[in-house]
Amino acid sequence: MPRAVVLHPDPVLRTVAVPVARFDEALARLAEEMLDTMYAAPGRGLAAPQVGVSQRLFVMDATWKDGPRRPCVFVNPEIVAGEGRVTGPEACLSIPGRTVQVERDASVTVRWQDLGGAAHEARFDGFEAICIQHETDHLDGVLCIDREAEA
Repeated sequence: MPRAVVLHPDPVLRTVAVPVARFDEALARLAEEMLDTMYAAPGRGLAAPQVGVSQRLFVMDATWKDGPRRPCVFVNPEIVAGEGRVTGPEACLSIPGRTVQVERDASVTVRWQDLGGAAHEARFDGFEAICIQHETDHLDGVLCIDREAEA
């Protein structure tokens, strides 16, 4: 069931989210509701603070608008490396109607946990890398409008 998306300037969007400590049914339900919310919005990524929950969790499906759904859940994500630079347009479900140009790493290596608490590490490129950086920023209280590239 979709949740309401929190809109800027709600203070939860500027709060550093706390690490997830309990990997239980409540966490799985939150992730499922976040995916429902993201698809209904329709977005490609959604961080827990965007539904009013200050925990280090985000969901992503960077390619579903162009093909089948491939939902991903990242718990306690950490970007451990990045390379290359790319500037492009970004929009945010919490800031409707506004698109900004943002400079990001072209690829990132990320460590995270899944809903069962198992650790993972992988490299992501292209739009997935940009989406991961955007959603990780949300977990740190940073919005894309804070990173707007100079014209």
